[in-house]
Amino acid sequence: MSTSDPIWRTPPPRPTRPPEAPRKPEPRKVGIIIDGETVQVPESWTILEACRSLNIDTPTLCFLENLTPVNACRVCVVEIAGARTLAPACSRKVEPGMDIRTDSERVRLSRKMVMEFLGSSVDLSAAPEAQRYMQRYGARPDRFGPDAETVKQPVKIDNDLYVRDYSRCILCYKCVEACGTDAQNTFAIAVAGRGFEAGISTEADVPLPDSACVYCGNCIGVCPTGALMFKTEYDMRQAGTWNEPRQTRTETICPYCGVGCTLTLHCQDNRIVKVTSPLDADITNGHLCIKGRFGFEFVQNVSKPEE
Repeated sequence: MSTSDPIWRTPPPRPTRPPEAPRKPEPRKVGIIIDGETVQVPESWTILEACRSLNIDTPTLCFLENLTPVNACRVCVVEIAGARTLAPACSRKVEPGMDIRTDSERVRLSRKMVMEFLGSSVDLSAAPEAQRYMQRYGARPDRFGPDAETVKQPVKIDNDLYVRDYSRCILCYKCVEACGTDAQNTFAIAVAGRGFEAGISTEADVPLPDSACVYCGNCIGVCPTGALMFKTEYDMRQAGTWNEPRQTRTETICPYCGVGCTLTLHCQDNRIVKVTSPLDADITNGHLCIKGRFGFEFVQNVSKPEE
């Protein structure tokens, strides 16, 4: 074999260090004014992100970091100088030179009216954030009268995992987004009806066990008002034993498979009463499957020793 054959050629020297990954370009920043303060923020940010970077507490109900903004509740609106209407902070992108006011008289009045309309039409007693906003803006839903509630309906209990009480639903669409392309891609629920008849429904309004639902419970995890609730929590509330201040939260890893989802165990009286997942968990982003969210009963299924 000739030494000129390719297999006899000296291989090229190996690099002494791995090649560096290409650096991402720094996001372009734009200058805006928020409540009189000039700031530079990335042009991809929303007004809400810019406000939160300044620790401005902008109220939200239909917004969640792991879902696509749908601009439904309108409680996050802010005033932009020169604009005819108020803008939803959760979805409106910042623009150069924006002069934003987050707590003007016009903004406060709008937020107060939104909370009054919601509070007069649905039951917000299990929505602590909404209650806080009503106190913050002095909302008085009772001024519309005791019979103003428009969506009162029976509680739907058709499975052993979670309960649907649409008399608490504010149509924030979070559950629809979580059931759809943002998380589960099951599309078991959607908005049905128009106007006062609008509501969240399964296909043809069939019972949940007959629908496409896979019982992941991600709709419960994003619901801000308790319209969707663990059956365990619902039963304890009905019995008057639900006591959230007494509950502890413990983070652990789901034992059912090798994905490694982070679970937050909510415990009361040394028993697990519900399971959630942190929004900032890289694997789950707050979402779980049926086993992770509901498969905790085996922990408490301790049989008595045989005599």
